[in-house]
Amino acid sequence: MKEFDYVIIGGGCAGLSLAYELEINDKLINKSLAIIEPREEYKRDKTWSFWKVFDHNFEDCVIKSWNNFTINTKENSKELTNKDFPYQSIDSGKFYDKIHSKLARNSNINFYENLNDINSENSIIFNSVFEGDLNKSNLWQHFQGIEIETTKDVFNEEIMNLMDFNCEQRNQVHFFYTLPFRKNRALIETTWLSDFKDRSFMDYDQQLESYIKINLGIKNYNLKFKEKGAIPLFYPAKIKDGLVINIGSAGGMTRLSTGYTFLNIQEHSKYITNNIDIIKKVKKFNIGKKYEFLDKIFLRVLKNNPEKMPDIFFKMFQCSPDTVIKFLSNKSNMFDDLKIISKMPKLIFLKALFKS
Repeated sequence: MKEFDYVIIGGGCAGLSLAYELEINDKLINKSLAIIEPREEYKRDKTWSFWKVFDHNFEDCVIKSWNNFTINTKENSKELTNKDFPYQSIDSGKFYDKIHSKLARNSNINFYENLNDINSENSIIFNSVFEGDLNKSNLWQHFQGIEIETTKDVFNEEIMNLMDFNCEQRNQVHFFYTLPFRKNRALIETTWLSDFKDRSFMDYDQQLESYIKINLGIKNYNLKFKEKGAIPLFYPAKIKDGLVINIGSAGGMTRLSTGYTFLNIQEHSKYITNNIDIIKKVKKFNIGKKYEFLDKIFLRVLKNNPEKMPDIFFKMFQCSPDTVIKFLSNKSNMFDDLKIISKMPKLIFLKALFKS
C-alpha cells in the first residue's frame, strides 16, 4: 500500500481547510498527502456563519455580509450596528468547489474512502473525526435551517436577526435567526441548546413552519435548501497518539458557548502550516484557556437556568457591538471581558463559579 507524509482523516471543513492552507503555501511540493473521506460527492450541505474578526481565504465563498443585526426577546428588542466586524455566511458548496479545484492540480494529493486503503504507519496524521459515540446527555447546539424564496419582497436584506427568543422554550434555550440574502430570499434556522436525547425538541419542520407563518407573517414561499446539524458543547474524547494531531471540533476548535468554529479552524490551519516542519514538537494550538474557563461557567448557568438565558444574552449586547463580537470570537482583552461580566446577573454566575 502507498505511504504518505501526511494524512488528514475527514474531508470536511477542518480537513479541507488544512489541505488548502498547506497547498497555497507550497508545503506539498515535495510532500504527499492523503485525505480520508467516505462521501462520494460534495455539494452544499451547510452554511457557516461567523463574525469576520480577521481576513480568511474564502471571501469569494461568502453569500452575504451584514453590519446590522437585531436581538429579540419577548420583552425587548434591540438593533445594533457594527462596521468593523461584519457577520458573514459561507456557502459550503462554493467552499468545496474552490478547494477541490485547487487540490486537483497537485498529483501529490489523493483522496481515499478508508484509512485501511493506505499505509499510514509513518505518516503525520491530522484527525477531524470524533472517536466513538458522543454523550447525548450532555449539552448540544442542535438546529435545522431552511432557505426560502418568497413570492413578494418581504426581507430587509441589510439587517439580520441574530437571535429571536420569541418562541416556546420548553425549559430549554430555544431561538430562531434569520439571514436575509435578498429581499425575497433568506435562511431561517431553529436552534436549541439542550441535551440531544429528548426527541420532542426535534420537530424542526413544524417549528420553522409556525415561525415563518406566525412570527414573520409569510404565507407563501418555496423551499430552496435545508440543512441540519448538531454541535457538541463539550470536549469529547479525542484520539490520543503521539503521531495524531486533532483538528476541527475534535481538536477543540469549537467555542463552546457559541458553537462558532469556522474561523478557529482557519487560524489553526495557518498555525499548523507555519509550523509543519516541527509540528510534533511545537506547542499545541488552542483558542484560549480563559475562554474554556469562562465558557464552562456560562454553560453551567445555561444548563441550570435556561429560562434566564434570553435576558442574559440580551444584557450581553448592552455592551458595544465591538466588545461583544471580540468576546464571542476569542479576540477580547481583559477590559472587554470585564465589560461583558459586568452585564451578567452576579448571583447565579457566582454560584456557577464556586461550583467549578
